[in-house]
Amino acid sequence: MKKIERIEPKVPQIKRKKRVAAYARVSAESDRLTHSLSAQISYYSELIQNNPEWEYAGVYADSFISGTSINKRSEFQRMVADCEAGKIDIILTKSISRFARNTVDLLSTVRHLKVIGVEVRFEKENIRSMSSSGEIMLSILASIAQEEIINYSENVKWAKRKRFEQGLPNAKFCIYGYKWVGDEMIIVPEEAIIVKRIYQDYLSGKSTAEIACELSSQGIITKRGKRWSGSSVNYILQNVHYTGNLILQKYYVENPLTHKLKKNDGELTRYLAENTHEAIIDKNTFDMVQEEFANRKSRCKINASCFTMKIKCPFCGRSYVYYQYKTTSNEYWAHWKKVGICSGSEKINQEDLKRVCAKVLNIEEFNKEVFLKNVDYISVPKRDVLEFHFKNGEIKTEIYRP
Repeated sequence: MKKIERIEPKVPQIKRKKRVAAYARVSAESDRLTHSLSAQISYYSELIQNNPEWEYAGVYADSFISGTSINKRSEFQRMVADCEAGKIDIILTKSISRFARNTVDLLSTVRHLKVIGVEVRFEKENIRSMSSSGEIMLSILASIAQEEIINYSENVKWAKRKRFEQGLPNAKFCIYGYKWVGDEMIIVPEEAIIVKRIYQDYLSGKSTAEIACELSSQGIITKRGKRWSGSSVNYILQNVHYTGNLILQKYYVENPLTHKLKKNDGELTRYLAENTHEAIIDKNTFDMVQEEFANRKSRCKINASCFTMKIKCPFCGRSYVYYQYKTTSNEYWAHWKKVGICSGSEKINQEDLKRVCAKVLNIEEFNKEVFLKNVDYISVPKRDVLEFHFKNGEIKTEIYRP
């Protein structure tokens, strides 16, 4: 007959405390909501630390961030990473909407945490993700939360449209040359001078890249304290706001769950509000600039040639790009100009470039086959200097005189 003897453990097992964290979030910036976030942090810190069976693992809090996506919530991402590192057993949160309003994000995150042994407890709905009915209830309530945000988004859109119909912008946007005083756009005199200069320089024939380079070299910075670029100059030259008018609803949010802005190319109504603020640029000057934009675009054509990707800037490593401009006499002029803004940016006339290449290659007339066979690339270290780098390792420097 079998004899079974029970052997009791000599050392009693010590039950490990559950490592408990909390997640809190507010989606708008205000004193009231800031206080709400602080209250949530204090509440959960005290709740966890007062439970003798729990070990405090911290409170993760995202402020002024929407709950429709988890991608931009740094604290949420850090919390999930800590769960994956085995630092957390339980997550407490106020409600489903605080955790995530997007059903897909919510369920995929909760399922992932469940697989790695982390339970999420939703206080308001009294749901525990590890329970048998937890995921079913989460699916139902998360769908409701998502529908709520879609309805809320529609209400916000309606309110915005009403403001647009009254000629009012949706928000106080940042624009060089102006500042907001209450609900009114006021001219900043020193910035307005720069705006006028940009328009005058462009009409005098300068490119947006040249204008940007000059402004930056003189220590003039943008509204956000950065160097000027061709695109930032371009934005000023094509912005109708400088004429004292506003175009409203230029962009819109197509999907309230992604919050991605889309340019309004006629999908929705746009609103022109006239004389909403003092103008810096008169309408005639603005129209002349737009006409010049159109003219330059029609004159400019980009082609590939034997020099494509062969002319390099030694300062930034970028290649020079070929442009062809058609004059009023129907003659074609070609030059090379480095893309972007760089201290080494120089224009090079293509005919002069061919002449210099022929001289360096010791041939009477330029021949692209000979050039491609022998030259690896051309560097432009400074004004009027071309540095030829040959495929055999030889380097020749030639003075370039336009």
